[in-house]
Amino acid sequence: MAALLRQARPVLRTMMWIPARGFAASVGTDVVKAAPDVKLQKARTWDEGVNSQFSTTPLSDLFGGAFTGVCSAQHVPSYLKNAEKFKEKGVDSIVCVAVNDPYVMNGWAEKLQAKEAIEFYGDFDGRFHKSLELNLDLSAGLLGHRSQRWSALVEDGKIKALNVEKVPSEFKVSGGETILGQI
Repeated sequence: MAALLRQARPVLRTMMWIPARGFAASVGTDVVKAAPDVKLQKARTWDEGVNSQFSTTPLSDLFGGAFTGVCSAQHVPSYLKNAEKFKEKGVDSIVCVAVNDPYVMNGWAEKLQAKEAIEFYGDFDGRFHKSLELNLDLSAGLLGHRSQRWSALVEDGKIKALNVEKVPSEFKVSGGETILGQI
């Protein structure tokens, strides 16, 4: 696979990130085949045990970014407020995946009061995002390896629509309303 995010190029004077474009994930990509050995862990408490096999549902919507300002204030709420509309359009599950452990994902889901409507999964080592080349290195900003801000409509494991923000701090194309319009 070509590098999804070949390299984030910081513009040092403004500390703004201009990511190189070119993603392995695209419409038609089979998410399960692209990440065959990747295990995502469902958000949980320590006492709930380990459920580490990611499985696709017939129709899902994927997005994510734990405790970040944009994801907490805009991204997740755009899916939460539209959860019923997704069900009406036949979406089986709304899935949020972020580069974090399942405990952080659980705490974030609880804080946002979103656990009933959205499934949260931790991509603890970023391999899921790397396999789709949706990874993003924000080490220069002291944030480490993360993922692009993105959303995808996935049907039977295949990406039917993919929306990736051009700049990590933007929220223009990856929200729930955009995906609703793509179903």
